[in-house]
Amino acid sequence: MKFPWLGYGFSPDFPRKSLKMDFCEDPDWISPNLSTEFDAPAKIATSDSRREEKKKYNALRRRQIKAETEAWERAAAEYKELERVMLEKKLAPSLPYVKSLFLGWFEPLRDAIEKEQRLQKTKRQKAAYASHLGLLSADKMAVIVMHKMMGLLMTGQVEGCVRVVQAAIHIGEAIEQEARHMVIPYLPMLIPPKSWKGYDNGGHLFLPSYVMRTHGSKEQQDAIKSVPRKQLQKVFKALDILGSTKWRVNRPVLDVIESIWSRGGGIAGLVDREDIFVPGRPDSEDSVEIKKWRWSVRKAKKANNEMHAQRCDTELKLSVAHKMRDEEGFYYPHNLDFRGRAYPVHSHLNHLNSDLCRGILEFAEGRPLGKSGLQWLKIHLANLYGGGVGKLSYDGRLAFVENNLPDIFDSAVNPIDGNRWWLNAEDPFQCLAACINLSDALKSSSPTEAISHLPIHQDGSCNGLQHYSALGRDSLEAAAVNLVAGEKPADVYSGIAARVMDIMRKDSAKDPTTDPRALLAKALVDQVDRKLVKQTVMTSVYGVTYVGAREQIKRRLEEKGLITDDRLLFTASCYAAKVTLDALGEMFQAARGIMKWLADCAKVIASENQPVRWTTPLGLPVVQPYKNCERHLIRTSLQVLALQREGHSVSVKRQKSAFPPNFVHSLDGSHMMLTAISCKNAGLHFAGVHDSFWTHACDVDRMNQILREQFVELYNIPILENLLEGFQTSFPTLTFPPLPDRGNFDLKKVLESPYFFN
Repeated sequence: MKFPWLGYGFSPDFPRKSLKMDFCEDPDWISPNLSTEFDAPAKIATSDSRREEKKKYNALRRRQIKAETEAWERAAAEYKELERVMLEKKLAPSLPYVKSLFLGWFEPLRDAIEKEQRLQKTKRQKAAYASHLGLLSADKMAVIVMHKMMGLLMTGQVEGCVRVVQAAIHIGEAIEQEARHMVIPYLPMLIPPKSWKGYDNGGHLFLPSYVMRTHGSKEQQDAIKSVPRKQLQKVFKALDILGSTKWRVNRPVLDVIESIWSRGGGIAGLVDREDIFVPGRPDSEDSVEIKKWRWSVRKAKKANNEMHAQRCDTELKLSVAHKMRDEEGFYYPHNLDFRGRAYPVHSHLNHLNSDLCRGILEFAEGRPLGKSGLQWLKIHLANLYGGGVGKLSYDGRLAFVENNLPDIFDSAVNPIDGNRWWLNAEDPFQCLAACINLSDALKSSSPTEAISHLPIHQDGSCNGLQHYSALGRDSLEAAAVNLVAGEKPADVYSGIAARVMDIMRKDSAKDPTTDPRALLAKALVDQVDRKLVKQTVMTSVYGVTYVGAREQIKRRLEEKGLITDDRLLFTASCYAAKVTLDALGEMFQAARGIMKWLADCAKVIASENQPVRWTTPLGLPVVQPYKNCERHLIRTSLQVLALQREGHSVSVKRQKSAFPPNFVHSLDGSHMMLTAISCKNAGLHFAGVHDSFWTHACDVDRMNQILREQFVELYNIPILENLLEGFQTSFPTLTFPPLPDRGNFDLKKVLESPYFFN
């Protein structure tokens, strides 16, 4: 199945003659300036093999150029095929009238746009929209309109309805983004990306690529363009390293996914391909029965709409997997969000995505496991299985795998019709990939010499709190998030859950006639566990609000299914959210103090109608984009549209609330990029997902050493002092609160902590 929105877009000003220009860079065996997958002279020992490698590379480069430069024309040609296949697979909305319109819309729409473009060119008094209408070709603009309308129909909350204002905003934004080449869904590349050399110089060969996703923020664009290239050298190098990692499709796992999907999904995290039954109107005219029926209908339709969107998302991911299935390898160019976190430019099938995507992807280059790698592969499998196994000591995790070897072998050989042990895992498709890899190794004549392509993960322990603990140097908080060595991992989520349970037990003993919390506590006290509070604790350092915490806990309680009354569920969620946030504040007072200090500084700056801006430890300038919205009225032939658009005044509330999480994100992004550079220098393959670092099994020990060294090096910098000095230099007339008190924790203890990342 082909999806034209997975194709490439190019600039409306893209010069056709530039196809003859050599925009891309050669690999190391042609030019010594770029480090890529072809940078090992030992692999190209003879001139014949060098010529063969060069021939293969040039063939891939020609394919890459063709893919990038013909995408929009291909998208227009494929649109009707997309419609046909989607209708066959029942992925398109069940709207006979709209479907008939859709099938006949493309060419008339394109012709109408083209006619209006010509008309506006000849008119002396042009319409207000004339300059915008001429930004793109009629073909491209029609494709964008069709894609956005299809997307809105697929994901609309009201079945069969798309609001005019909503459609106008989405289509307008998409056309603006393409005209500025801001957010374009690119495919993975067949050759290593161009090295980053500037704001809009790097990544893809011909397609517009930007080192940062500024979403139209001129202040952020100006900030990154104004700094010297030398200042961004480490940032560019880290992005190049992430982009040079070569991936391939794990075909055995993809085969299993396709088999399950063809059988209707509904297991291993795949959405069910069948809708939930929508009950018919009851015969009774009883008002209570009718009310219950209407509620159940709304609930079923909402669930069906959500499932429909998930099915479309699954098809998109599988479509890319099919396209890349037979490639020897492919690459993901990376760029940054405004805080300095790295992301692949391609958004559907990548290693930052779901378990489905991670199970499908593996390193293109395999490496022998070695003795330590075999151990790490087993630990990795235990981590993926979850269910509390990842909180055991390393010896405990190894024992878990040894005790389950028969099921692991069965999962590898007969994943669909066997015992299906792997389906019980928290990350089933990644677990299956590990089962296959481990089974192949253990059944080989020499397990330690078996080749592994599997990325092995080392994850931070509530990483946001790890960064706050390093900033605050509080020994108790540092120990709670594994900055200190222990016999087994410290589990901050279980600690918070225990504190929440203590509070609820005390509340449940109170008189319900005088304290309404008593009944809520009694309803909840037996439901408190690690899973109930985990998401709230994890996101608290990233600015989760009370409302956000309430919704997180409400979802967990819904999963448990013990509270069926909706009103009780809501009030219980409110109570549990408050107790959880209070418990968190008690346990992490130093972290809370730093969060408050950051928020107070942001308020001082934003009150002067200035955005908060800072420079990360790697030299990346960051500007918070949050501004107040203004109302604009736009008259059309249909109606008057009232649109909310970003104004010129800074939003004090958003600048204040967003600064603490954004600042910590900029620090975890810095840690990941520093680790990427050091791993590359040590000869390791590296991939990063914010606070999860990946490499081959045989290289995990070395990566573990590197990531700890880089964390200590990062926090030996006086980060908060530098931040305050920057604020005072930029705003000499403003008074900022003094730095918060900090403890005397010795950061070097991180070097000896086995579960800091694990």
